[in-house]
Amino acid sequence: MSATSFGFNAERVHEEVAELATEIHGLLLVPGEEGYAAESSAYNLNNPLEPALVVGAANTADVQAAVRFAAGHNRPVAVRATGHQVIRSTREAVLINTSRLNGVHVDAVNRIVRVEAGVRWHEVVEKAAEYGLAPLNGSSLDVGVIGYILGGGQGPVLSRSQGYASEHVQMIEVVTADGELRKVTADSEPDLFWALRGGKGNFGVVTALEMCLFPVTEFYGGGLYFAGEQMAEVLHVWRTWAAGLPEEATTSVAVQRLPALPELPEPLRGAFVLHVRFAHLGPASEGEALIAPIRAVTTPLLDAVTKMPYTSVGMIHMDPPQPMPYYDRTTALRELSAETMDAFIELTGPGSDCPLASVEIRALGGALDREPAVPDAVPTRGIPFIVFAAGVGGPDQAGLLQGYLDRIMRRLAPWAVEGNRMVNFLSADEATTAEELRLVYGAERYRRLAEIKKAYDPLNVFRVNHNIVPA
Repeated sequence: MSATSFGFNAERVHEEVAELATEIHGLLLVPGEEGYAAESSAYNLNNPLEPALVVGAANTADVQAAVRFAAGHNRPVAVRATGHQVIRSTREAVLINTSRLNGVHVDAVNRIVRVEAGVRWHEVVEKAAEYGLAPLNGSSLDVGVIGYILGGGQGPVLSRSQGYASEHVQMIEVVTADGELRKVTADSEPDLFWALRGGKGNFGVVTALEMCLFPVTEFYGGGLYFAGEQMAEVLHVWRTWAAGLPEEATTSVAVQRLPALPELPEPLRGAFVLHVRFAHLGPASEGEALIAPIRAVTTPLLDAVTKMPYTSVGMIHMDPPQPMPYYDRTTALRELSAETMDAFIELTGPGSDCPLASVEIRALGGALDREPAVPDAVPTRGIPFIVFAAGVGGPDQAGLLQGYLDRIMRRLAPWAVEGNRMVNFLSADEATTAEELRLVYGAERYRRLAEIKKAYDPLNVFRVNHNIVPA
């Protein structure tokens, strides 16, 4: 075992590991050991995880033991399921890898699925489809279910008609800072149930949850790819067209500078494009009529909008599945006027020097604006648009990419909602202080979250995140 390069006492780490090893059924690793790197790998290669200890949990008891151990030794707890979530420095932390907790069970009669902590969306989508059902998943099916839902969860097909995924959670099993496994519902522990759904990973390690499924087997949708040189013409039509869509339809756009990868179809390989995403729940004829104004603007490079089985939902956004180094930022817009769109085109269009791989605008609205029957901590209701921008590159390109991301945020600031961000899109550079996170959630919501944090995690064991500090 080697831990000296990580800035803490190696002998103390060895003693602690020996103590914990008697309770762990899965893996227990420190830096330098075989398997450590794989167990603590991250999706964003610019945010490596370098924890003091890694527990590859084989069961819920392992999670409890790891949390008790961390709290008892004044170490923070970090959680890794798929490695997509943003985590701050983990060098003193106990990292709990939950990827082995991979059970999925569908109750088709009640349209409920039980999902364990390490499950990815594609597993739920495929299992639910066997019963003619669909979950409220996100744009990427490689993302973990639990982390997505703890941040609210906005998807490309069902969200505008059904709301955030967190609204449809029935029960959450969570290990809190005292090491106790709690079965949390709206009736059993209403404050914690409220905070978990939107408060991200601040309140414990979720080991399983139960959520509703929907009787959906197919949709009409996909992507239209236009040459980047034609983006202004398309975007100004999209801006007004999107505002008139029914709740059964969802859309977003992304300005993309695509890599020259062989798996991309020829028209898109290495291309500069505007990607218009669209999905409609209902007859294909209705969906075709809805998308017609966009098709009429100009001939696309590729038209991949068609009737699809729900299992093909990942084809709408075509998010990259493989880990990569990137920098990203996000903002919320209160309006998308002609002036706003002109600024967006100026920043990302053919006349710009934009080095970013993707800059997208997601149109929200519909059920995403409505408060659910059982309230949660999601802060973005009532916000019509989210902008998410990302540049691919390592630390040698940090200045260029982060500088341009800052430029986009400044230029769009006149139309931005102050401080507000979609929690699942927060990057390591955003909401780094309690005051900034208070702006994200709003003063009253943050106050309540901080009070609940004090009740369940007074020592702030779960702090390797966008941290809600105990009141």
